Amino acid sequence: MRTSMLRPVLLTAIASGLLATASLANAATTLNLSYNGPPDADKNAVHLFASNLKRLVEEKTDGDIQLKLYPNSMLGEEQERMEQVINTPSLNIASFAGLSPIVPEIYVSAIPFLFDDYSAAHQFFDEGDYWNKVEDTLKERTNAELLGVVEEGGFIDFTNSQRPISSPEDFKGLRFRAMDPSQVALYEAFGASGTPIPWTDTYMALKTNVADGQMNPPMYIIMGSLYEVQKYLTLANVQYSDQFLIANGDWYEGLSEDNRQAVEAAVKEAVEINRREVEKKVDERIQFLADQGMKVIEPSSEEMAAFREQGQPAYIDWLREQGIDDEWIKMALEDAGQSDLLSN
Repeated sequence: MRTSMLRPVLLTAIASGLLATASLANAATTLNLSYNGPPDADKNAVHLFASNLKRLVEEKTDGDIQLKLYPNSMLGEEQERMEQVINTPSLNIASFAGLSPIVPEIYVSAIPFLFDDYSAAHQFFDEGDYWNKVEDTLKERTNAELLGVVEEGGFIDFTNSQRPISSPEDFKGLRFRAMDPSQVALYEAFGASGTPIPWTDTYMALKTNVADGQMNPPMYIIMGSLYEVQKYLTLANVQYSDQFLIANGDWYEGLSEDNRQAVEAAVKEAVEINRREVEKKVDERIQFLADQGMKVIEPSSEEMAAFREQGQPAYIDWLREQGIDDEWIKMALEDAGQSDLLSN
């Protein structure tokens, strides 16, 4: 009698336990996504990408994967966040400052004046052998996955407070804020000097004349209010402005095939949205800077050729000084249709 009374209770308990186990197995995974800049999609294209990626991943995985956004470097600066994404299940959008200590070969993608337009840059990162090798190299060195290239503001342009710049000769004697040593090398090729200064200190450095100028896409010039302390904007399409979506390798490899395909599709769509939204706003942002009093200079084709002829060989020499093998340089130049530079 006693056994027969307990049987339904045990069966109910077992059934409840099985349901609880199934529920845990199907519970959504919440992943941190960290990145630089404010949570403002109009002023920060990286946040625009992160917001769209969150929405698309959650939609395409039917809620299996949830993303929690951490803008403004809330989880640490560049190298801290790279350590996190390598060692724990997470996502990180890294700039050159985060990725280059691990894969310094990415500096090759920043050879100045490498792309004539956006479509050339897109093809380089979407289809090129060089970028495939970058992805493979990050995987080999850290097991992390490089999932996407995030367009963060269009092409990088020069600004300064002293005089219009439309040719390499106009740089002579000026002092520039540099993001990293590669930019120092470029300024020096034009007869200027460059000093690495953190982004957070750039406005004050320009205001107090520690530096005369800097280079960034229009979006960052607006985000940092640099138009208040810079008079001249030179539209030189110096470099393609991008950051890099990194995923923890163990987490990515552990995804089901369906969820992995869903994440890849979400990344691709978010990248396309960013390209479209960033590029359609570039002219509007340049006009905004002009309305704030900046003088906009558009170099002629002959002046752009002079920038290339003087800047590219000096930058390639700098790459070689960093110990970057010519194989990387050759591959990237071939992908960009500029193999003739190899003879320099």
